Amino acid sequence: MKDILQQLEERREVARLGGGQRRIDSQHAKGKLTARERIELLLDEGSFEEFDMFKTHRCTEFGMEEQKPAGDGVITGWGTINGRMVYVFSQDFTVFGGSLSETHAQKICKIQDMAVQNGAPIIGLNDSGGARIQEGVDSLAGYAEVFQRNIMASGVVPQISVIMGPCAGGAVYSPAMTDFIFMVKDTSYMFVTGPDVVKTVTNEVVTAEELGGASTHTKKSSVADGAFENDVEALTEVRRLVDFLPLNNREKPPVRPFFDEPGRVEKSLDTLVPENPNTPYDMKELIAKVADEGDFYEIQEDYAKNIITGFIRLEGQTVGVVANQPMVLAGCLDIDSSRKAARFVRFCDCFEIPILTLVDVPGFLPGTSQEYGGVIKHGAKLLFAYGEATVPKVTVITRKAYGGAYDVMASKHLRGDFNYAWPTAEIAVMGAKGATEIIHRADLGDAEKIAAHTKDYEDRFATPFVAAERGFIDEVIMPQSTRKRVSRAFASLRNKKLENPWKKHDNIPL
Repeated sequence: MKDILQQLEERREVARLGGGQRRIDSQHAKGKLTARERIELLLDEGSFEEFDMFKTHRCTEFGMEEQKPAGDGVITGWGTINGRMVYVFSQDFTVFGGSLSETHAQKICKIQDMAVQNGAPIIGLNDSGGARIQEGVDSLAGYAEVFQRNIMASGVVPQISVIMGPCAGGAVYSPAMTDFIFMVKDTSYMFVTGPDVVKTVTNEVVTAEELGGASTHTKKSSVADGAFENDVEALTEVRRLVDFLPLNNREKPPVRPFFDEPGRVEKSLDTLVPENPNTPYDMKELIAKVADEGDFYEIQEDYAKNIITGFIRLEGQTVGVVANQPMVLAGCLDIDSSRKAARFVRFCDCFEIPILTLVDVPGFLPGTSQEYGGVIKHGAKLLFAYGEATVPKVTVITRKAYGGAYDVMASKHLRGDFNYAWPTAEIAVMGAKGATEIIHRADLGDAEKIAAHTKDYEDRFATPFVAAERGFIDEVIMPQSTRKRVSRAFASLRNKKLENPWKKHDNIPL
């Protein structure tokens, strides 16, 4: 008996070494952790339960039968993050460059199936050279099996991808279908075709970092939701994100202890909006002053900065925030910000996370590049996302809400539950100057008359009271009481029940 136990322990030791000490040292030399070290950091200490530690590939081509490392380049299993269950896979770059084989894919598929069946998030730590060329179509089939499960799990359990090394070719499509993608600066990259192929086909000379590095995907392409300095920071931030999310679409997000007064009054908010309607201010200040302990987890911070998305807690409960940012493009909606916010709103709606919308929007960004790029259809995505969402929706208009952008930003007409406005709110079809020049076209030559007409228009329409008279604004509130009013609104909506008409699925304007 002792011999068998000894043999098991020896086999485990070999499996834990993956591709061997030399390759582990090489991984460390690149500033990267090994697949097992990453899992240890991500999960609660001692909570990891591994599956398929001894699984090996079945390829016999190109001399592959002589190398059969246990685990086949991916570590899979489940564990806990702050006591809540998650499933995880971590690709091991020390084994065949983390390349995906038929059996490697089977290991990932197994935990994807279990996650959906048992209602727990899936976290994928990607570090792979792509498909294992020696296996040919078997490897491609493996990718497709993983993709199909990503699709089936979408909206059922949260899916988080962390790119911690290369992720190229077919490998990029699995993360692309997950809810959140995080990257590590300088050591991770994602692209469909690499720099060599790009040079051959288009004659463009580009580095892997320029083509698909963390900066490219967080600032230009919007593929990634965030980038971190190193593996340790990335895994710590993923733990923090998981704390905001429910385990699946049938459960509410976790309620955390909070040490902040729900009725906290913030006198400084009374002077947040400047006297001059064209002077910008930082909307993040309002978010921080509304949130429990000022804690805000921002999503896609570096992309489309004219809109802010992320998670806060109110009375310990998760709330998704979408807010226009007057500091960038005056808070205008455009193609990029509409897509960013629509994706975020739909995620919140999938997982029963209430949505707080903070509005200061002068309209959609004008210009040929926007119209040629399809701003109509992209703007409609955000409109569609808000309109189909059945979760509690609370909206606060701080300053401008002009034209179609007023409608789009979670207005009463899109089934907003509570729509508040500050006394500084201006709800109108357009700004006073533009409106006056259209209505009083005959007086355009007379500057004094136009000034008087503009003043009249501002007094009558550049206020929240016309909308409040119509019932489109539920209440005009004091800025200092925003946290209290919003907290109470969400508290009153905790048992909200709203269902959309039965359909197979909708057809969002993609």
